[in-house]
Amino acid sequence: MITLEDIKNNPIVDSFIRKGNEYLGVMGFTEHSYRHLNLVSSIARSILERLGYPEREAELAAIAGYLHDIGNVVSRNDHGISGAVLAFSILNGMGMHPDEIATVISAIANHEEQYGQPVNNVAAALIVADKSDVHRSRVRNQDFATFDIHDRVNYAVEHAFIWVDREKRTITMDLTIDINICPVMEYFEIFLTRMTLCRRAANFLQCNFELIINGSKLL
Repeated sequence: MITLEDIKNNPIVDSFIRKGNEYLGVMGFTEHSYRHLNLVSSIARSILERLGYPEREAELAAIAGYLHDIGNVVSRNDHGISGAVLAFSILNGMGMHPDEIATVISAIANHEEQYGQPVNNVAAALIVADKSDVHRSRVRNQDFATFDIHDRVNYAVEHAFIWVDREKRTITMDLTIDINICPVMEYFEIFLTRMTLCRRAANFLQCNFELIINGSKLL
């Protein structure tokens, strides 16, 4: 069976990740490099493990998490769709079982809030994992005076963590935001659709989604 380590050692995957992140940097987008992919991969795996799903399904979530932004090498627009097509070719060439390929590419294709849906457990875990990575370390622009709202919101987040409670069936996103940099309202201004998708994803996993910002439960 194909593992996450096999994916990481694939030279095509490595090249597409590096170049895709480079291209996003040229366009002024936040970091989408190994840091983001490894974190999303780890969180997606952890969500399914903590909820008691099979180990192989958790491994597929980790693979989907690592590959989910590979479409950025083609274009930022609809990168979930192009990423799914690229992932199919790569995974098929590596000999992954067709059913597992279907699971992974559907998760990749559905991770964006513009059109994404939690169509399976892997997709649901990937959605929550990806949308939880909001942090100042992702901001490439070093000139605070020229920050746009996305830079401000990401830079204002000092801490972000996902808590999973199997017994209570809750998935909680816990954020600490420096309100001197960005008011909480600006977070919702650009991320409300993401939080709505996270709620749908948590519900798919038979959990309630909670959002805590600076110690206050908002959802």
